[in-house]
Amino acid sequence: MRIAFFGTPAFAVPSLDAIAASEHVLAGVVTQPDRPRGRGQKITLAPVKARALDLGVPILQPERLRDAGFLAAFDAWNVDLAVVAAYGRILPAELLDRPRLGMINVHASLLPRWRGAAPIQRAILAGDRETGITIMKVVAALDAGPMLAREATPIDADETSVELERRLSEIGARLLMAVVARLAEGPVEGEPQDEALVTYADRITRADGIVDWTAPARAIHDRIRGLHPWPHASTWLHGRRILLHESRLVDAAPADAPAGTIVRADAEGIVVAAGEGAVRLLRLQPEGRAPMTVRDFLNGHRVTVGDRFERVPEP
Repeated sequence: MRIAFFGTPAFAVPSLDAIAASEHVLAGVVTQPDRPRGRGQKITLAPVKARALDLGVPILQPERLRDAGFLAAFDAWNVDLAVVAAYGRILPAELLDRPRLGMINVHASLLPRWRGAAPIQRAILAGDRETGITIMKVVAALDAGPMLAREATPIDADETSVELERRLSEIGARLLMAVVARLAEGPVEGEPQDEALVTYADRITRADGIVDWTAPARAIHDRIRGLHPWPHASTWLHGRRILLHESRLVDAAPADAPAGTIVRADAEGIVVAAGEGAVRLLRLQPEGRAPMTVRDFLNGHRVTVGDRFERVPEP
């Protein structure tokens, strides 16, 4: 079969590589336009584009998916199937039926849970103990198509979103190629999603990072690992914003310590009382500085037992 690939970030690269290494023809790659990234706002190639250049396949980067020039160029590829993996934009209806077998999507959740832009982060933030990959047909509604395959995997208690994304990307590539093999043999009927079980994974914003120390320790730990590497969980200490990179749960904390209070501070971590339980902070980043170990943080900052982390800066 001739296959087109739609994708942009690192999550999509294993699926792209799997198609390129298969018996099928990778007809071309559609990825988002090059954009300025990072503090220097330098043009940086997205991982899928960089890999497509290495593979030497045709690349399209339309600003508008309804653009006549793009649609004509896509039609010229004469593809049997299009695969979508974290492309980052909603595909218009006039594009969906152009491939002979339609379009399928590699989605990083067990649909119908966590439809939308940030399924990995939302699963961790919600305290889910399990997630997975769903391969489904692309339809006009967001992530609502019939499911062709699903595979579950546990979420480790200390796993960050970037670590989980890496694992899911490999599972997704393997599951994708199993579905592609079935489609090459003939029509595949999908399983409808149960609309009563739908939840949505809204796009992550900086506001999601604000730590509420009155929450249970588990929820705070999940926020720290779920929002790594962006935007990071954040808090305030001595009038300075601190980004939290790594944490662990603590078995017990003083019952009378107010939420946000530092109850221990040494090279093994800064232990902070939560609304229930406590969290041990291991890596921190004062705003405007590089991330650092707790040992380096304590060497450069005045921190004493009884100090309190705040949700917002003290007046």
